[in-house]
Amino acid sequence: MLLDDDFFMRYAIMEAMKAYEMDEVPVGAVVVSNGRVIGKGHNLVEKLNDVTAHAEMMAMTAAANSIGGKYLNECTLYVTLEPCPMCAGAAYWTRIGRVVFGADDEKRGYRLFEQKGSLLHPSTEIKGGVMAGEAMDLLRSYFKAKR
Repeated sequence: MLLDDDFFMRYAIMEAMKAYEMDEVPVGAVVVSNGRVIGKGHNLVEKLNDVTAHAEMMAMTAAANSIGGKYLNECTLYVTLEPCPMCAGAAYWTRIGRVVFGADDEKRGYRLFEQKGSLLHPSTEIKGGVMAGEAMDLLRSYFKAKR
């Protein structure tokens, strides 16, 4: 079985659905090393009353705990929505090897805040648009229900 970007993004979407069911903004993330999920998370901002409890932060913390170290340079972060500047900065400090995201975040995505290069580590590979439609549909459904 070939484990590709779509496979792991589906896993991140399942995490986003957990957030949706908890009435959190439905963003999910997983960290993968050697074809294995070593960290996962979804937004817990409301539940924890913590503005830093984004899906990426939860997944990267779990991954670091899993490997017993702070550097994730051999790992890939899959996240359903383009990371915000805070999460991109945290990913920078982990030296994450690769970031794969689904939907663009045209209002708060990290790329809007870049002036001189990327907020991500220079060695980090970036790929966007993976299963973007599915990720965006979940977000639209959530915000439509809120209005």
